[in-house]
Amino acid sequence: MNNLKRILLIITVLMAAVMELIDTTIVNVALSHMSGNLGATLEDTTWVVTAYAIANVIIIPMTSFLTAIFGRRKYYIGSIIVFVVCSIMCGGAPDIWTLVAFRFLQGLGGGALLSVSQAVIFELFPKEKQGVASAIFGIGVFIGPTIGPTMGGLIIDNYNWPLIFYINIPIGIAAAVSCYFLLTEPLIKPKINKVDWLGIILLAIGIGSLQTVLERGQTEDWFATGYIIVLTVTAIVALTAFILWELHVPHPVVNLRVFKSRSLSIAAILTFITGIGMFTSVFITPVLAQRLLGFTPTETGLMLLPSAVIAIFALIASGRLMAKGVSPILIVVLGFICFIYFNWSMSGINFGISARAISINLIFRATAMAFLTVPLTLLAVSSLAPADIPQGASLNNMMRQLGGAFGISAVNTYYAQRIAVHRTDLLTHINPYNPQAVERLNSLTSYFQQKGSNIMEARMKGIGVLEHTISTQSSMLSYIDCYYFVGLLFVITLPLLLFVKTKKNPAAAKMVISDH
Repeated sequence: MNNLKRILLIITVLMAAVMELIDTTIVNVALSHMSGNLGATLEDTTWVVTAYAIANVIIIPMTSFLTAIFGRRKYYIGSIIVFVVCSIMCGGAPDIWTLVAFRFLQGLGGGALLSVSQAVIFELFPKEKQGVASAIFGIGVFIGPTIGPTMGGLIIDNYNWPLIFYINIPIGIAAAVSCYFLLTEPLIKPKINKVDWLGIILLAIGIGSLQTVLERGQTEDWFATGYIIVLTVTAIVALTAFILWELHVPHPVVNLRVFKSRSLSIAAILTFITGIGMFTSVFITPVLAQRLLGFTPTETGLMLLPSAVIAIFALIASGRLMAKGVSPILIVVLGFICFIYFNWSMSGINFGISARAISINLIFRATAMAFLTVPLTLLAVSSLAPADIPQGASLNNMMRQLGGAFGISAVNTYYAQRIAVHRTDLLTHINPYNPQAVERLNSLTSYFQQKGSNIMEARMKGIGVLEHTISTQSSMLSYIDCYYFVGLLFVITLPLLLFVKTKKNPAAAKMVISDH
């Protein structure tokens, strides 16, 4: 392949990967608009985010199988086509559950774009320039999720929310056409093993059932609802069967035997928590900014933009530190501290906080994300045999996506519980024996009387204002609790690093570079 074709192919696959990553976050600033336009609750609308993440989790461990069966070129181009077609269907969805269904299918198509793009880029660079390939792909990985909310905000403020899906059409078509002429099969074709269809089915059923329980449990009063009980039992049975089957079958879709490594097990837990922090923070913050602080989607997106730039520099710094021999454990500790500080800072917000202040807090989140992505993967595979490194790295990446999907569901549930608690607590102060409450109601009643309302109408309007105040205060306190909750998870799990014993593994380091 000549130099021009090589450059065009690199741009093409990087463009496809960034497109997929942008779609993980571009909808976050549009959730309120989708909710109102489709007549759905915010809790139901969050399925637009979680369905995509769950689909990614399911498809990622299957990518090597599907690539071997269909061939890299056919599978990659087919995935782009699925992604584009489902993007069109998402934009034209008439109701929330149609949108969620096509969003799930879009995630299945998008799952291949990231992992296959990685392989193609690193295959196009000689071994001595793998560091350049790592930097190119790493920057793309960080640009995608961080500019997604900014793009979404600009689109929502100036156009309609379906455009956040329709913009994938020209990009996807260009990528598919380019790959048709430029993409070839890998130099070393993957070995085709028997596909572990039962493992795939059990994984999909187990994760899907558990996700539904987490997402709908609070709304349906948990085990007071029949289908929640059924899905809970289904999740337990399917995931237990999945674990037992994967430990037994010769060619598992997910080789769980590698979890015998203490380093991998601990890194997987930390990566799961990292996924919770990464995805919940970029989900909660835009919703809070728009619903409670009155920011426009564009203001919300621009608020998130500076952290995207910082993340790139932090990623480069992380790579240089490891290149100089700094332990990945130390870098992970720094990343966790940054995430803890971010959540602690956000738990102190109030209605008067500025976009600039939140933007500064988000810089710590971006730094944490950059400091955790590659070092945690290196930590995960540091003690594995060379043959087990690809599976270990894949499992670790899957845990990040799984953490994000579960984290959003858990935070939604926790938010709903806390808002009920805070509402009840605040209502206890609204009574005839509280002089401040009485004075506030009388003041509001007098105000509305001056606007032309009679005494009864004015009093009812005053009560309505108090009700709105209680609701917004309850929401703010609940979001603060969510930041506390996520920050506490980081504090609790950080000491696990004390039990990790690292040893230099050149094969592992090379594989991690190739994966990131």
